[in-house]
Amino acid sequence: MNDTTVTLVGNVATAVEYRETATGGVARFRFAVTARRWDRERGLWSDGGTSFYTVSAWRSLGANLAASVSVGEPLVVHGRLRVREDERDGQRKTFVDVDALAVGHDLARGTAAFRRAARAESRARADGEPRPGDGPSLGPAPERDPWTEAVAGAVSGSAVETRTETAARAAEIRGKGEERSAEHRLVTTS
Repeated sequence: MNDTTVTLVGNVATAVEYRETATGGVARFRFAVTARRWDRERGLWSDGGTSFYTVSAWRSLGANLAASVSVGEPLVVHGRLRVREDERDGQRKTFVDVDALAVGHDLARGTAAFRRAARAESRARADGEPRPGDGPSLGPAPERDPWTEAVAGAVSGSAVETRTETAARAAEIRGKGEERSAEHRLVTTS
């Protein structure tokens, strides 16, 4: 199927509304994208027109979005573009929607703290299907997060390597890789 995917950078314009449906939870909000142009005469950035989009996020993305995003926050939204026309009050109107595939805070304009979503134990219905709302919920950060430890190690002085040390480590890794390459090939091809 041919879909038009877009990546939008803008701000949350309305509160995120989250509701459960028969096919899973969905979060919806309006997203404002304002063009910025460099004005050579004044030597300043100036705002252009603002476009508004209705963003929908389904299932775990929707639940996580509803728990993480507030009005006015800068986001990057990536998803499928949908343009639809509707007749209201005798006038034909065009609506532009985005079915979000990924949403994140725009880190060019601030900082964010990521918390991995804890998986809820799936409580199955009698027919074996999970009930709506049994999706992930935000939990506390794990005590030993490997990503946090890796960043802490990279920031410490002991993690700084010279080019010679890096080249030596790369050669060592390549050597180990050659020893295991036949085994690796067997695992990946079977």
